[in-house]
Amino acid sequence: MKFLENIHYDATLAGAITLCVFMALLLLKAFVARQLHRLTAGGHLQFLNYPGQILDATRPPFLFGVSLLAGLSFIDLPGAWDKRLHYGWILILVTQCAMWGARLIEVAVQRAFDRQRQTDPGSATHLMLVGLAGRMLVWVVATLVVLDNLGFNVTTLMASLGIGGIAVALAVQNILGDVFSSISIALDKPFVIGDFIVVDSYMGTVEYIGMKTTRLRSLGGEQIIFSNAELLKNRIRNYKRMQERRVVLEFGIAHETAMPQIERIPAMVKAAIESMPDEARFDRAHLKGFGDSALLYEVVYFVLSPDFNQHMDIQQAVHLTILRELRQAQVSIAYPTRTLHVMPAPQSAPGDLPFVQGMRSAA
Repeated sequence: MKFLENIHYDATLAGAITLCVFMALLLLKAFVARQLHRLTAGGHLQFLNYPGQILDATRPPFLFGVSLLAGLSFIDLPGAWDKRLHYGWILILVTQCAMWGARLIEVAVQRAFDRQRQTDPGSATHLMLVGLAGRMLVWVVATLVVLDNLGFNVTTLMASLGIGGIAVALAVQNILGDVFSSISIALDKPFVIGDFIVVDSYMGTVEYIGMKTTRLRSLGGEQIIFSNAELLKNRIRNYKRMQERRVVLEFGIAHETAMPQIERIPAMVKAAIESMPDEARFDRAHLKGFGDSALLYEVVYFVLSPDFNQHMDIQQAVHLTILRELRQAQVSIAYPTRTLHVMPAPQSAPGDLPFVQGMRSAA
């Protein structure tokens, strides 16, 4: 009877201590969070964002686990339970420290990513890879620390994992192919976040480069997702790295145009393009050939900006200027025409048979 009373007393004491410690930790967390929010409001003391992120990564299960272990520590437990209690402290504290470390790395990388994305998108791509590798390293170290404290031979375990890792690598080789492709993208940088690229018939702005996929935001607004390995197998056109745009303009004039006007058109086109010296650069203008219904001209010039909207504005201005000059010179833009010459039917000779005469008339 006394044994049962002791058990009941110990359980009540442990429960009361657990509840008190848990409530105290929750109140302490809320108080510290409120004070940090007050200090960082208005953009001041931004370095306190890191303690705030650590506080956010402190989850209620961890607080309850600490409270439970604290309650059990105040009662007498058998020797075997003392050892388990020790293991519990190690597991909870190391796990929570790993969560804190991973969260700090995530926040630091995200802030650096947001800052570098505006000035150096290539470095931003590297930061994503560094952040993932850092979080993986934190959890690997935490796992090894827990296993070592639980009495496992970490050296033997790592050797066993190395042998098993070969089999796992063979089983997930497609995923590993995407992972190594993402490393190749990060190091070689065929494109970075913010670039406008074209892959086969798909085009869009690079929005995210992950370990397995790369995501584009298309002109239509939808998101296009590519596997990294498949993406690198295709030819990629990167329009963001274009320095200027080459434009080829073709038009035709009527064959009946007077010879002085035909000779004057290349110089007229050159003057129209050179009237925009800071936006376009003239290359050449020639009478290209003789079409079925027009004299064909080919004009080549460069727009001195990779921006597509500006390119279209300049192209429109060039077209309007050329059209205005041609109309002022009374030169007609040719359109498909065909002239049909009808020959009169030959007169029938005397003595021709009616059948033969009918055949000739049909001809």
